[in-house]
Amino acid sequence: MRILVTAASRHGSTVEVAEQIARILSAAGAGVDVRSPAEVGDVSPYDAVVLGSAVYYGAWLPDALAFLRRHEDALAPIPLWLFSVGALVPDGPAPPASAQVDELLRRTHARGHRAFRGALEVARLSWTERLMVAVVRAPYGDFRNWTDVRSWAHDIGAELGGAGRVASAATSGLSARLPC
Repeated sequence: MRILVTAASRHGSTVEVAEQIARILSAAGAGVDVRSPAEVGDVSPYDAVVLGSAVYYGAWLPDALAFLRRHEDALAPIPLWLFSVGALVPDGPAPPASAQVDELLRRTHARGHRAFRGALEVARLSWTERLMVAVVRAPYGDFRNWTDVRSWAHDIGAELGGAGRVASAATSGLSARLPC
């Protein structure tokens, strides 16, 4: 089985989530390609696709949306999962899907969507972004729940038939890394 894991990320936090998902699926025995959405020219070689995006001001990044537009017809017969990364809350669950994600789920017939909390690291931000963070008083820190990310990846692996083989987050089988 060949799986594409792709994610649009502004500062790398979402890429790191995608890489963790890919490690779990790879450990399940799948061949996993990790690519940025802009690098993917053809999805037909894949048996499944996992697509994620960072969320800013409640919206997915343009690269992830462009990926869906470019590959909408080709993705129709392929199992597809979506994930969002962006909630900056230290405790509690990630927020529910936005109206935009609800529309993406309807349009793509994705098998599911998961929202994950994100990370906001001052060193990764531009001066302008730091100013915006100060104005809205967003908290700095890494709020990602890696247990939730791994659990969701295990669920995908199980749905694809690899439940018995998913044992660890080994890194073998990954063909590439996303750029930050």
